[in-house]
Amino acid sequence: QVQLVESGGGLVQAGGSLRVSCAASGRTFSINAMGWFRQAPGKEREFVAAIPWNGGRPYYADSVKGRFTISRDNAKNTVYLQMSSLKPEDAAVYYCAATYTSYYDTRPAAYNYWGQGTQVTVSS
Repeated sequence: QVQLVESGGGLVQAGGSLRVSCAASGRTFSINAMGWFRQAPGKEREFVAAIPWNGGRPYYADSVKGRFTISRDNAKNTVYLQMSSLKPEDAAVYYCAATYTSYYDTRPAAYNYWGQGTQVTVSS
């Protein structure tokens, strides 16, 4: 089992920046990749970004490319999502997820473990 705990969400003005973190514990050696997803009220959960756990390039949804940066600190078993130039449409609950069965996959179903989510609110 892998446990994921997100932190760092909050309220930010449009154009501002925010960083959310995801701390992993448990059988982290089994992780292939970590991802961030988001879900706004009334919408489906959507892929934001992901990064292989032990090396490899990150990849992003087109909607956040150039504005968001995903990174990892393996020593701390933590993945970060740095969000810049935030827009009101970025507001959502952001979820961290881990997969031991996939690498470059943007489908929520490909991820085996999920955090509880952290709210990001962007005011216009």
